[in-house]
Amino acid sequence: MQLTGALARPIRFPIIQGLLKRMRYPTKVSIARAAHWLGNAVAMVSLASVLAACGGKPDPRRQPTPLTEFKPSLELKRVWTSSVGKGGRYLFQPIAIGTNVYAAGANGSVMKIDATSGKTVWSIKIDDDLSAGVGSDGTLTAVGALNGTVYVLGADGKQLWKANASGEIVTPPLVGNGFVLVRTIDGRITAFNADTGEQKWSFRNRAVPLNLRTTVGMIFATADAVLAGFPGGSMAAINLKTGDAYWQTPVSYPSGVTEVERINDVAGAPTLVGRETCAVTFQGRIGCFEAETGRPVWEQPFSSYGGLAADATAVVSTNDWSEVSLYDAATGQRVWQNSGLKSRTVTTPTIVGHAIVVGDGEGYLHFLARDTGAFVAREKTNSSGISAPAVVAGDTVVVQAHDGDIYAYRPQ
Repeated sequence: MQLTGALARPIRFPIIQGLLKRMRYPTKVSIARAAHWLGNAVAMVSLASVLAACGGKPDPRRQPTPLTEFKPSLELKRVWTSSVGKGGRYLFQPIAIGTNVYAAGANGSVMKIDATSGKTVWSIKIDDDLSAGVGSDGTLTAVGALNGTVYVLGADGKQLWKANASGEIVTPPLVGNGFVLVRTIDGRITAFNADTGEQKWSFRNRAVPLNLRTTVGMIFATADAVLAGFPGGSMAAINLKTGDAYWQTPVSYPSGVTEVERINDVAGAPTLVGRETCAVTFQGRIGCFEAETGRPVWEQPFSSYGGLAADATAVVSTNDWSEVSLYDAATGQRVWQNSGLKSRTVTTPTIVGHAIVVGDGEGYLHFLARDTGAFVAREKTNSSGISAPAVVAGDTVVVQAHDGDIYAYRPQ
């Protein structure tokens, strides 16, 4: 993640210092995390300079928790591997539609894979640098470029049209219901006609001084509405036909004195299960709301910069310490918390049957028991690390490592 907004450029180094100060004591781990927020090598050098100037002792709370041995109770079989291209400084998450997986890399590569066999259905190389992963409805596939261009591909992978969203795209486009929805780094959502590429409307939430430079997804609530979260802690249901908000509600409110302390963005994509939508914010809360009205059902204090997963009985998220927590979807009461991956930079969770799946910064894929949070299986992909959540295609769990290698596992 990076910080972005009106204040991002003029106070770049004070922001770095503020982030480290919020981490209480600068360490190699906090440097790596803040550099990930800032998203480039220059930031790493700058943060290293801050550490040298601070001269602080390492904070054991920010050291990655060593992995402990356990007796696996879930057997996993790696069924195939593939590769699409490195992610660079962007987050590339595959998407599963039925038994197919769509993936992309920063070099312009886009591919469709049969998740059952691992065979490539089609592969294309777009002549542009991509900055956002794949959106698809199973027929049309869309990706976003660094310069704000959105490319839309047909069922055979050939380009149908392209358009400009007037801003950097770091969130995968949302495709469906006759639209391609594109979100730019400033929080603006632009809707294009899926067949022609004609721009239909643009929605922009109120501006905030600072926001996290991270993927903030969108989902369809109905055939006529899309749900999205925004910087500042609010979530909205937007009319697909007009671009107006049906409703807008705060998930949480900013608190603190400095602008950094008041960052309060909705993280990841909202979820929709039945008649409820759930969301989580950075330095704020986790909660569920009525999808038709936005009225809160329950809320709990929480802080995440990744997002959450939910189904009919559970809401699960990772906090900014990389601790995994599961809440009862009906009451909002926390059922368990697993701190065994603390400070390991874990991904947004994925619910897979009776397990919760997260990846970490060292390339491990961890399976936790849904009822207790205990570890039940672990697999190593590669050392490039996993930043994007796993997806489920049929009976296959698929994860894309940061270097673009794709791994598929099947629980036995």
